[in-house]
Amino acid sequence: MSIERRRLSPEESRAAALEAASAILMEAGPQAVTLKAVAARMGRTHANLLHHFGSAAGLQMALAGHLAGTVCDSIAEILLENADEPHEPDRVVNMVFDAFDKQGAGQLATWMILSGNENALNPVVDAIHELIDEIGKGQADKSMHEDTLMLVLMAMGDALLGEPLARSLGLPREAARDIASRLLAASPRLAGRFAQD
Repeated sequence: MSIERRRLSPEESRAAALEAASAILMEAGPQAVTLKAVAARMGRTHANLLHHFGSAAGLQMALAGHLAGTVCDSIAEILLENADEPHEPDRVVNMVFDAFDKQGAGQLATWMILSGNENALNPVVDAIHELIDEIGKGQADKSMHEDTLMLVLMAMGDALLGEPLARSLGLPREAARDIASRLLAASPRLAGRFAQD
């Protein structure tokens, strides 16, 4: 006797696929995020995912956008919730670094680029750009963009090379995060946003 599967709406199906893809990314790395693997994890068909994402590259781009969107939403919530109060830079730094390291966004983006997917980082870049535009409303200069560039590049580099490089230099594993937090806190451009120790 077979158990009938509940029919998912297109939005539910995409969300379930991205959740399954995130789990596979963390368990087995970016090369394991295939339509077949995600469909098997969901108990759905390969054709079902093909309909929603078009290809494995489409699924991977959607996953990259999902990861970036999640972390950007969290950062925006922290910064915009109590806009008049200073925030701890460590919280923002840890969110960004965790997205690239512990959530696998750094490995996924690097693998997609090396696989020849030139548009791989578009969803990540778009999510970050939207966040900065929202936070920096009314600012004419690009100062916040520069701080974001610094933070994202540090997080990406740390995700890919941070552990062995810190070890070889005799530094603690969290050294890059600590440096990023200090730079963010000391930035004159963000003086009103972050609490200084």
